Amino acid sequence: MDLADQDPRPLRGEPLSLDLLNTRWHDEQLFQQPNGLAVWLATNGLTGRAPDSPETLDALLRARAALLVLRADPLDTAALNTVLAHGRIRRSLDTAGRPHEEPEVADPVWLPAWLAADDYLRLLARDPARIRECVHDHCILTFFDTSQNGRRRWCDMARCGNRAKAARHYAQQKH
Repeated sequence: MDLADQDPRPLRGEPLSLDLLNTRWHDEQLFQQPNGLAVWLATNGLTGRAPDSPETLDALLRARAALLVLRADPLDTAALNTVLAHGRIRRSLDTAGRPHEEPEVADPVWLPAWLAADDYLRLLARDPARIRECVHDHCILTFFDTSQNGRRRWCDMARCGNRAKAARHYAQQKH
């Protein structure tokens, strides 16, 4: 079985930065589970690009903390900028004359953390209002709203959306 198939998280497939935020849900954390880091690296196509090591995990936890701080206070940029200082984008032209961008990170343990931080900047540039937290009372997951009208409210309609609708229906029936 592929490690990515062992990912127990309720929401996957979000952009890398939000996927990193979603390594914690309810009372659980992916990185506290056996092989949690290896599973996350595999889910995001980073196996072999970064070591499955305590140092990589530490860098990712720093990036996740920086993203959480920034979500709470968009002006508190110091922690995220510290993560971003570990790498850069190297631009070049390929042999066909097309522009090419490649992340350049000196220490591979910082690659996943740096990629997540850089991804968050990309989402902010695209549309910061579409970076959302699920509105369900008992959910802490974050998603990028790609709906056409930009009005998505829940991380997953089948789970949180249906729970909210069922709770509303139950409350209406009681009165």
